[in-house]
Formats: sequence, structure tokens, C-alpha cells
Amino acid sequence: MEILRNLHSYLAYVVLAVLIFAVFNALMGWLGKRDFTMHKDLRISLFALILTHIQLVIGLIVYFVSANGLKALQTLGMGGLNSAARLLAVEHPFTNILAIALITIGWSRHKRKQESSAKFKSIAIFYGLGLLLILSRIPWAQWFN
Repeated sequence: MEILRNLHSYLAYVVLAVLIFAVFNALMGWLGKRDFTMHKDLRISLFALILTHIQLVIGLIVYFVSANGLKALQTLGMGGLNSAARLLAVEHPFTNILAIALITIGWSRHKRKQESSAKFKSIAIFYGLGLLLILSRIPWAQWFN
């Protein structure tokens, strides 16, 4: 279990870096009116999509298998959590699931677009919104302790 928890924690840095790079690439392509290339742009956004989904699966496994996840769910049913426990039990998983849903929507929308500008715009907006949601619910205090 500890291996999965550590993997989830350390993979988060990689996921954030790749997601930030994908958003930055999409913004530069959209604003710079570049052509969307299969070799570079598609791979960057696909890699970000895949990594976020892997991170979600690992996070859900950790959530439902770890003692802290089960304890938080039981405490939630008993009537309340302090803010740190609520972040880990409710806000972090729910917001990140929503963020990854937005990233997935951005990926799906870009595939239906024909123009490069529309492809970049879809990725920039939806991946960007997903990134903001993820950044808003990271348990920063645990990262820097």
C-alpha cells in the first residue's frame, strides 16, 4: 500500500509538469496560429491525458484500499470532518475526477475539429480548466512536509 501511496505522490509531479507543458503548448499553438501536428502536438496532449488517467486510477486504488480512505469515509458518514480530512476524503477526489473529466472532454472535442486553431483552443481551454482544478485541490501541506 505504501508503494502505491508513494507512486501517487511522486507521479503527481510528473503529471503536473506534463499537463502544464500541454496547456502551454496548446496556448502557444492557438495564439501563434501554428499548425496542429500529429508528431508533436497530438503526442503532448495524449501523453498528458494518459498520465492524468493513470494518476486517477492509482489515486482511487489508494483511496479505497488505504486505512485513511476508509476512515475518512466512515467519519464522513458520522457527521463531519475537519478541513484537512475533508480535503482528503471529499474535495481532493471529487475535484480531481471533475478535472480529469474536463481534460477528457478537451481531448474528445479536439479530435472532432478540423482546423488547427480549434484543436489547440479545445485543448488549451479544457486542459487548462482541469489543471486549475487539480492545482486547487492538491494537499500542499503534505507535499512540503
